Amino acid sequence: MPSDTGRVPARSAAPDDGSASRGPGEVASPMWAKVVDQSRCIGCHACTTACKSENEVPLSVTRTYVKYVDAGVFPEARRSFQVTRCNQCDEPPCVDACPTAAMFKRSDGIVDFDKSVCIGCKACIAACPYDAIFINPADHSAEKCNFCAHRLEIGLEPACVVVCPTEALLVGDLNDPSSEVAKIVHRDPVTVRRPEKQTKPKLFYKGADQTTLDPLAAQRPGGGLFMWSEQGNGAGSGESSRRGPWSSSAAAVLSYDIPRKVPWDFRVSLYTWTKSVAAGAYLVPLFLLGVGALDATDPHWRATAPILAAVFLALTGGLLIWDLEHPKRFLLIFKRPQWRSWLVRGGFVIGVYGAVLATHFVLATGPAPPPLWLAALGGAFAVLTAVYTAFLFGQAKARDMWQNPLLPVHFLVQALVAGAGATFLVAAKTAALLPLAAASAAHLLMIAGEVLMPAPTAHAKLAEREMVHGRYRTWFRLGVVGGLAGVAALWLPPWLDWPAVLVAMAGLLAYEHAYVQAGQSVPLA
Repeated sequence: MPSDTGRVPARSAAPDDGSASRGPGEVASPMWAKVVDQSRCIGCHACTTACKSENEVPLSVTRTYVKYVDAGVFPEARRSFQVTRCNQCDEPPCVDACPTAAMFKRSDGIVDFDKSVCIGCKACIAACPYDAIFINPADHSAEKCNFCAHRLEIGLEPACVVVCPTEALLVGDLNDPSSEVAKIVHRDPVTVRRPEKQTKPKLFYKGADQTTLDPLAAQRPGGGLFMWSEQGNGAGSGESSRRGPWSSSAAAVLSYDIPRKVPWDFRVSLYTWTKSVAAGAYLVPLFLLGVGALDATDPHWRATAPILAAVFLALTGGLLIWDLEHPKRFLLIFKRPQWRSWLVRGGFVIGVYGAVLATHFVLATGPAPPPLWLAALGGAFAVLTAVYTAFLFGQAKARDMWQNPLLPVHFLVQALVAGAGATFLVAAKTAALLPLAAASAAHLLMIAGEVLMPAPTAHAKLAEREMVHGRYRTWFRLGVVGGLAGVAALWLPPWLDWPAVLVAMAGLLAYEHAYVQAGQSVPLA
């Protein structure tokens, strides 16, 4: 339990990187962990206020808070609490997703952050299955609970541990058998949140109620009306999310929570569309060239296709930078890349693809068409440009609907739809209508597979329901209409081709928006 002085053992104050060999009497480097004894928690919010004071956390955001869930029907009712914060994962997905290593794991197991190199891409927020990371409105950088590392380094306990009136919060070294935390974790029944995500959290709950641990166990109140608060249209506040599916048959309702904002807004939806056009605008003419429907000397292949692709690639880069909280730090992706991040890999893919397009255009100004090896290289990087976002979404472990093994293929199909439509609209190439119809049919088939096949998890099922029947149903239906228009364009009279292709392009954008936003609509905490 916390000491009266609020100090931790001196051996824990200085982290050991483990690089030197240890003698027989030496101990392992500390591995910090926390135990939350929910049977002791009284829901007083002292931990929240102490954290805000210690770390100067502004209003509207919190590093730690207490969630309330009421279960049962009066007079047989109870209230359960859950102290909610960063889970200090042993395999933190936020660290893998961060493009500049602003989120990093220390040698003592603490997942910490460096605001000076945060670009505000919000990839860490999308990756966190516990909704523990937020953008500080004061400095526009990502932050979260870091166990008050600055206090641990000088032998003091975290602020929340010191002020807890019932000693419900404990911090200790898992590698020290004499620490109270190690004794509880290795002896008593404890649990963690969302173990299926395989992040190996080091925040352990003792005596916790499943209705608080599972974000989908308790029904959310209608109208977003909570105790002491009213929430807007944040994640999970739609009508579909209030209906279920719930993981518990208990009569449980979430009575107090904090408002949340989805990390990626319409700019990411638009970025996936412009990226599809940028990739498809080169792939489709390359396909037409390969089947003999387009000549290598055609002005569209020599100049228009690379220019069209480059314009939309530039728009894609602009949208990515616009979405950053620190757009002036964008170059840090290239100056200090963290290569496990698909945001970094995608940035380099886009850069190389842009260079290939520029080379294609320069060579096309000469008497001979661009060489085949350059066209093959451009096609390869166009495919990578189309599909890398699927792997970026895959790093968002928090979002089950995006964990689809066929998502790279679907993004490639969408790029073919967008590229065929753009080729027809810009160059009036009727040969593009066949790939447009074929890709649109494949797009509709993959949508049907996503919607009609049983969802693998309750989280994915709720996200799909939000997309098809909830807040984003209008966008989704427009997307389906666009797919049908793309298929029909091949058989329509010529005077209807242009309207049909425009509807197909707009429908693809509508579907992208429904998919990106619905995937973020399910509550995580």
